[in-house]
Amino acid sequence: MPRKNGPAVWVYRWRETDEHGERQLRKKVIGTATQYPTKALASAAVESLKRRVNRAGAQKLAGPRTFGGLVDHYRLKELSRESNDRKRRKTKKVYECNLKNHIVPRWGDYEILEIASVEVEEWLDELKMAPSSRAKLRNQMSTVFRHGIRWGWVGQHENPIAMVRCSSKRLSTPETLTTEEFRSLFGKLPDRERAMGIVCATAGLRISETLGLKWADIDFVEGQANVLRSISEGEVGDCKTEVSQQPVPLDALTLEELQSWRRVTMYAADSDWIFASDAVFGKMPVWAVSSLQKVLQPAARRAGITKRIGWHTFRHTYSTLLSEYGNDVKVVQELMRHAKLSTTMEIYTHPRMKRKRETQSQVVDALFSRKRAEAVA
Repeated sequence: MPRKNGPAVWVYRWRETDEHGERQLRKKVIGTATQYPTKALASAAVESLKRRVNRAGAQKLAGPRTFGGLVDHYRLKELSRESNDRKRRKTKKVYECNLKNHIVPRWGDYEILEIASVEVEEWLDELKMAPSSRAKLRNQMSTVFRHGIRWGWVGQHENPIAMVRCSSKRLSTPETLTTEEFRSLFGKLPDRERAMGIVCATAGLRISETLGLKWADIDFVEGQANVLRSISEGEVGDCKTEVSQQPVPLDALTLEELQSWRRVTMYAADSDWIFASDAVFGKMPVWAVSSLQKVLQPAARRAGITKRIGWHTFRHTYSTLLSEYGNDVKVVQELMRHAKLSTTMEIYTHPRMKRKRETQSQVVDALFSRKRAEAVA
């Protein structure tokens, strides 16, 4: 196509039906005559555009055109109360928060085929969030695209998020407690929170699972706990994974601590929550955040502990000590009730310097046939 100002260009024209059902003429410049000196070369260059135009036309007939529209359908089918229960309530809440506060405001008005991998990657890099949080945004966008693929609105190879690079590496290592810090802290806790912490620290239960325990779930004869439910933000739900629902062995000390708590609590019937809240007359357990802020963290300060302490600190400490005392990694995985061994070793187990030094010395001993003197008792 010759022009009055500038070089001649190749233009691709097509018609499409708008939102009112009317046919509209559309056009797009493909390139200059210098770039594509023959019609055959220009036709070859326009093939990818033709496929996108045809795909967009099919989407108008069958499904949403914008990413926001695809998100709405995903919400309806995957996140609504009427949808299936494959996802836990807490997970749905986190997904909805990410969509509302981050993903839809930035990408909702984009046409589905206009979203580019590099642009998403640059957006994620600019967010002032932890790497794991940015990775969750990327994964959720990819989930929405896969939802579109399942419904036939997006091609099998048209998920741009699959090419987005985003590290989920932690910025800092989670804190663990030394045995001295542990004993000092537990000397400052009241009966209920002391029992809660002992269950977390000696059985490795998540705080949501600990709060979900009822007295009927504790088998004092066999010495085990049946983990059947979890509670988060006042809502009763399933455990994180199927593996999490396996019975958990309880040490005699843990059982004794629970029995001591049962003797003093007002809610000691088999059907009662073990860590019931007085504020609601035992109808629900205490809230994890409330007990953390009002009891656990102040107790840690009184004990002289400056580390960032949370209920999950006990679970990390439990895993680390299991590993330090030479336990088989598979046994550690089973006790932590992780579906994947990598989760146990890469996230929860943090060998301390003394243990690393001892292990290193064992290698040096073997390499140089070195024999060390036995420690004097």
